[in-house]
Amino acid sequence: MTHLFERLSAAAPLASPPAQHRPSRRDLLRVMGGAGAGLTLALVLPGGAAPAEAATGGPFAPNAFLRIDPDTTITVIIKHLEMGQGVYTGLATLVAEELDAAWSQVRAEHAPANAELYNNLFWGPVQGTGGSSSLANAFLQMRRAGAVARAMLRQAAASAWGVRVDTVGTAEGHLIHPGTGERIPYGAMAARAADVSPPDPESVPLKAPEDFTLIGRADLRRTDALEKTDGRAIYASDVMLNGLLTAVVLRPPRFGATLKALDASAAEVMPGVKAVFPIPRGVAVVADGFWRTQKARQAVMVEWDETNAVRVGSKALWGRYRALAETPGQTVRDDGDIHAALATAASSVIEATYTVPYMAHTPMEPLSAVALKTAGGIEVRAGSQIPTLDVLAIAEAAGLRPDQVTLRTLYAGGSFGRRATPDSDVAAEVAAIARGLFDRGISAPVKLLWTREDDIRGGRYRPMALHSLRGALDESRRPLAWHHRMVTQSILKGTPFESVLVKDGIDQTSVEGAVDLPYAIPNMLADLHGPDPGVPVLWWRSVGHSHTAFAVESFVDELAHAAGADPLAWRMDLLADHPRLLGVLMLAADRAGWGAPLETGRGRGVAVHKSFGSYVAHVAEVTVSGTTMTVDRLVCAVDCGFPVNPDMIRAQMEGGTGFGLSATLRGRITLDDTGKVMQSNFHDFEILRMSAMPPVEVHIVPSTEPPTGVGEPGVPTVAPAVANAIFAASGQRLRDLPLKLG
Repeated sequence: MTHLFERLSAAAPLASPPAQHRPSRRDLLRVMGGAGAGLTLALVLPGGAAPAEAATGGPFAPNAFLRIDPDTTITVIIKHLEMGQGVYTGLATLVAEELDAAWSQVRAEHAPANAELYNNLFWGPVQGTGGSSSLANAFLQMRRAGAVARAMLRQAAASAWGVRVDTVGTAEGHLIHPGTGERIPYGAMAARAADVSPPDPESVPLKAPEDFTLIGRADLRRTDALEKTDGRAIYASDVMLNGLLTAVVLRPPRFGATLKALDASAAEVMPGVKAVFPIPRGVAVVADGFWRTQKARQAVMVEWDETNAVRVGSKALWGRYRALAETPGQTVRDDGDIHAALATAASSVIEATYTVPYMAHTPMEPLSAVALKTAGGIEVRAGSQIPTLDVLAIAEAAGLRPDQVTLRTLYAGGSFGRRATPDSDVAAEVAAIARGLFDRGISAPVKLLWTREDDIRGGRYRPMALHSLRGALDESRRPLAWHHRMVTQSILKGTPFESVLVKDGIDQTSVEGAVDLPYAIPNMLADLHGPDPGVPVLWWRSVGHSHTAFAVESFVDELAHAAGADPLAWRMDLLADHPRLLGVLMLAADRAGWGAPLETGRGRGVAVHKSFGSYVAHVAEVTVSGTTMTVDRLVCAVDCGFPVNPDMIRAQMEGGTGFGLSATLRGRITLDDTGKVMQSNFHDFEILRMSAMPPVEVHIVPSTEPPTGVGEPGVPTVAPAVANAIFAASGQRLRDLPLKLG
């Protein structure tokens, strides 16, 4: 089983304790531009960890990821944003395992913004959370942090006791004397351990999996569970400071419009209003409470310059997309001879078109951030998903140097990608507002709040997408040809990530899950159109996989039925060279009772997909009666490598399943004929209610492979599994999300 760790042997050495360092925008873009796909960046953390404290009775901090107090409280420094996905628990588990800590001693806190020490090892010198990469990129790094600390504690104990270091034992946060069996807590040896020279992290042995006591356990309580249960957890929306003001922003009703004229006189005389002024993204309204701020915003009179505004509606956009789908796009994959194959099998060609709408993220905690003036510059408190970008944006908006910015990362109440904007919209807005207040002689701290309406109408959507597919069968009813044409907007053009992930004009996130089609089909062609209607778009939970998997797995099902084959058996036959996809497919089907008879009006559907290094299959059971449909059951199987926190994996698969089902049945963003967003809150941007949520079963494939992502891979297979089940139950093929029976 040791190959589990050998596969990640390129992980970086541990960093020394935090220092005040900020990368420049030039450095950031240079390294990102030279890196490969955001997944194979060089590991650049500096080595040579040094003790943070002398032997003064203070905390023992052997590296940037760990602190042990004299009372043996063990604090793990978490470089990724905790936004509900459980990263506080996952990364702390890795450290605690190698440290031989008792789980009750462990707590966690967010790392400061410091890309040199806390970079995402898959992203280069960028500190950030995304792509379901947190556990995968830090798996060895955090374990080594614990192992180094344990080695230093043992060395300190050996010196104090006059024994060989290899005879000193450890267990549950205690050092064990080899002769007497006396146990002393780590905290009692912390001061002495601070004088020990830290070993080379890569030279310290790590535990074999059979010796794990914490990794792999399903009963570990989340480190943040109690404070999130009793209300002690602080999110940006919760921050309260003396004299705190509240800000909202009046934004144009159409994307691309800019401010032309402003009359704030009526708002400025309202009770509690402190200031009304333009910022680059609209008009800031600041008052001494949220309600007063809201009322003042309604009183502001503005005229917008709509010269470059989006003035096209969803209906017209779909017309454009369908027209583009009739013409060749940029080729992204070309195997065999698709045209000859389709011509040969003209009588067996199957065609289908699938669509998905714009989708908002709608995290439970709306977007928010707090800014306050400091002696040296500005401090911002927020649920920051990419601190490196946010620091640069705050500095630019506030007119400061990056080293004058302090960014404190707080819990975030969900994100699904929304808090990871390339231009750091919320952080930049609060900094611009703070600067405007400072310029007006107002030094009070300010909290920026986006209302739910601001969020839903504010853009940053999962792009709408149209997939046009043609397939053909040979004389033996096996697949002969597959042509997949995609029409969808790039989320990366014009961002710092363009040089990395847009190649030859093709946004790799637009075609992921389609260009790497795993099915054994001899003739394949995939091409792409990337229109830009001007609507702001962004990655959304599972990114391109959220729409490509719907099209791919729905069309695979259509081909299977056209061939007269069982959809499960058809997939298994075509995935013979992909054992891990086969594994989850067979596990989900077995647990769902695939093939067992169902009563009339009920059906099962299946889908399987790989994303973010993980393999997921869903089997859905639905009931169809006339024009109504209910999802009765969802069975999920996941292979995400070694299961560090099985309970967290189940939670993420259940959450991803619910998120995917909500988009399958309810959610959509539409533009009216003038280009305005029609939805505003949960009454018209619907999300799935608990009453409509079916039972979800999650089954984890045992694995010794390196751990991979679980935050996003549970989403892509839900929609096709449900759509395929509807066909099995009713004979109706639904190809447009959200699914509606006619």
